[in-house]
Amino acid sequence: MRRLLLTAALLALPPLAARADTLKSPELSSSQCGVGTDYDVLVDGGGIWLRRHDTPPREIVFHDGQLSIDGHMQAVSDADAQRLRVLEAGVRQLMPAVTGIANESVGISFDVLDVVHGSLTGKFDSRKVRVLRRDAERFVASTIGRGRWEQDLFGEGFDQRVQDAAESLKGSIARGVLWTMLTGGEERIEKRTEKIEAELEPKIEARARALEQHAQSLCTQVLALDRIQSALEFRYDGQPLRMMRVSGDDAPAPVAKELAPDNGITLP
Repeated sequence: MRRLLLTAALLALPPLAARADTLKSPELSSSQCGVGTDYDVLVDGGGIWLRRHDTPPREIVFHDGQLSIDGHMQAVSDADAQRLRVLEAGVRQLMPAVTGIANESVGISFDVLDVVHGSLTGKFDSRKVRVLRRDAERFVASTIGRGRWEQDLFGEGFDQRVQDAAESLKGSIARGVLWTMLTGGEERIEKRTEKIEAELEPKIEARARALEQHAQSLCTQVLALDRIQSALEFRYDGQPLRMMRVSGDDAPAPVAKELAPDNGITLP
């Protein structure tokens, strides 16, 4: 995610603006592994649903080895049915992991916001920040937490929600900074910010690094799913069925059976 900049509220104190910029949330993205999809994804009891609006196929559903495209069941080989089962198991395993990453990213982002807001206003654990944090947590819980990934909701859109939260705090920060200056407290807020930065920045950076490493560790699983997809014998209009796309070949692709060791599913 992008750095949380509150420069408009810090125009009167440029040094503080520079230090607030050093506290950053982790940089995560859906294309971190070089993998992307043009589809919105839904995981539920009926299988894995992939949907898009622009070009066919517009809907792909696979569940228990069966495949449906745009509402029509497709004939698949026994080997492909097994591959589809492994794909389904792999996607189901990934969703909770991605939800955990999203929740931790929200936590880090709003911890940063709370520190910036508190150091400049003197009001830590602000009710405003708590409300914004709960809103972001509910967003994650009601979308990917329920197996729903939509292109419009995540990626840049997720970043924008955090940026909007920061923007909404600018007014109270600006008032806090102005009051501090008028009452001669500039030196006090300077010392407080220096102390908080020295104590918290290493912790935030350590959490961000750990989260990025966790996200990167999922790349092994994602790339294995792509490997299974590439092995499908099924053809749609004479072309391989591409549900996800991978750019670059610099990451290793492990054997597919590592994805679902507890499901008794192996790839023929």
